[in-house]
Amino acid sequence: MMATTHVFVALAVVAPVASAVPEFAPALAAGAVLGGLAPDLDLIFEHRRTFHFPLLGGVATGAVLPAAAIVPSSLTVGIAAFVAAGWLHAASDALGGGPEMDPWTSPSDRAVYDHVRGQWISPRRWIRYDGAPEDAALAVSLAVPALLVFDGWVTTLVVAGIVVSLGYALVRRRVVAWLPDWLE
Repeated sequence: MMATTHVFVALAVVAPVASAVPEFAPALAAGAVLGGLAPDLDLIFEHRRTFHFPLLGGVATGAVLPAAAIVPSSLTVGIAAFVAAGWLHAASDALGGGPEMDPWTSPSDRAVYDHVRGQWISPRRWIRYDGAPEDAALAVSLAVPALLVFDGWVTTLVVAGIVVSLGYALVRRRVVAWLPDWLE
């Protein structure tokens, strides 16, 4: 899935909490956005292995959510949103294709690494590849809760994310040809 889709998933998950407790909306949004993006910082290492924790992230989320509920503050709910968004990102990568740049030519059998079992989880390919038409449709639909609940910088970011998502989906299959050889 596209990075924007991961961010919109995270914002959709925290939107009900932000609606119920609006004083925490900025912290929830910041945590969701950063957590939705953070796992992909491993693009420069071994993508979908270094910073992706599809099972361990669930354990971490299970630890921080009660802490945020017991001691609610902008810091604790922001951290909880960050950890939960990172976990959702890693876990949902198994629903898509593999991490390769051109999955339509030689699809990988590796979606995301499971550190607990020490093996790769196979891709489900519900979203065939990042930027696929179904990925763009999912991104736009998941952006709606954020547009309804948040305002200010979050709305600006979401609208920009929708534009980027749709633009990327339009050119996605040509991106591989534009990349330098060392990135492929």
